[in-house]
Amino acid sequence: MNIKPLKDRILVEPDKEEGDVSRGGIIIPDMAQERPQAATIIALGTGGVDDDGNSVPFGVKVGDRVLMPKYGGTDFKMDDKDYRIIHEDDILGVAD
Repeated sequence: MNIKPLKDRILVEPDKEEGDVSRGGIIIPDMAQERPQAATIIALGTGGVDDDGNSVPFGVKVGDRVLMPKYGGTDFKMDDKDYRIIHEDDILGVAD
């Protein structure tokens, strides 16, 4: 199944956290783990519209690694992979 975001939304695949065990050997449950802030763009929507009704192109492209807020967007799982849909305005920066 393919997901195509709408309007100014972006489909990203968050980076996986490394390991489920702390340095001291304590197992950390999923609920207590810090959410990743870096992600790779998988798909772009159709783009935004300004106040005059003109199309606004995206400032990012598919394949870019981006930084995003910890608690922004909508998380979902598909084909055993985690994804998140965010607005372009939620992107904090693009990694080189």
